[in-house]
Amino acid sequence: MIVADSLRQFNCLRIKTFILPAVVQANVMLFNAVLLCESAMKKLLEDVIGIARRAGVGILDVYDLDDFGVETKADNSPLTKADLAAHEIIVAGLQALKLDIPILSEESDDIPYSVRRGWQRYFLIDPLDGTKEFINRNGEFTVNIALIKEGVPVLGVVYVPVKDVIYAGQQLEGRTVFVERAGSRRDIATRNLASRLNGKEALTVVASRRHGGAALEACLGVLQKRFPKIESTNMGSSLKLCLIAEGQADLYPRLAPTSEWDTAAAQAIVEAAGGTVVDTNLKPLQYNGKESILNPFFYVIGDSSFDWNDVLKDVDVVG
Repeated sequence: MIVADSLRQFNCLRIKTFILPAVVQANVMLFNAVLLCESAMKKLLEDVIGIARRAGVGILDVYDLDDFGVETKADNSPLTKADLAAHEIIVAGLQALKLDIPILSEESDDIPYSVRRGWQRYFLIDPLDGTKEFINRNGEFTVNIALIKEGVPVLGVVYVPVKDVIYAGQQLEGRTVFVERAGSRRDIATRNLASRLNGKEALTVVASRRHGGAALEACLGVLQKRFPKIESTNMGSSLKLCLIAEGQADLYPRLAPTSEWDTAAAQAIVEAAGGTVVDTNLKPLQYNGKESILNPFFYVIGDSSFDWNDVLKDVDVVG
């Protein structure tokens, strides 16, 4: 099938046309190829949204139980029946798409880098991001599914099962990014910071509900010297990045450890919405470039046109 073939190869120029003069034929082929790519990517995005929803159902089935079956993994992080159920649903769903794209999940993280390093594209998933939030029943946990191409998250879906909210975006063929609540979809975009500051509005900083520490305090201290008004909000899981994508916050400094599956899906959404995710040297956060799956410390920035380098260069962090 042409659509499936185009997705497998990420080469959407495999289209036959009627015999036309060379220039006209080339233009028709290019026009048709763009339409085909956009159609294929929209279908893939919808497919991934459906998979995330099914994983959310599996998670909520466990959420209704008295016993979550909590175990402790080797890195001392918790694992529940819901993590495993969501993992199985997502992997089965992605494999059913028959795209011949590898899958790396938090619950299948034993794939050696000698194998992973050759992947030009792959799905990166966190079946249940915010397991501690799940255990505490505060609702701030998500299903994260991303497609990575050459180290860059190009498609992402973040699903909030308790609220039945979808954040989704892709930037492989054009840009598509939206939030869906109560069955209604709305395009989203990051917000302009300069206009807010000119209007005497506050810089809104979002932080982890559980991970702060001295580095974050030092960063906030630098920001307080540069911005007359600062508001802060705390949240769990990848919802912090989604706040930036939706234009409800301006900056998320993550100066504590995370793994690549924690951030990839939401990064795709942030960047499709006009923002950026960068390390502490303000270089784009990349994926699958090293043996360790850990991210460096990073910033999620809503207004990428703002001179953040002038502000953040004074933050003393190592990560």
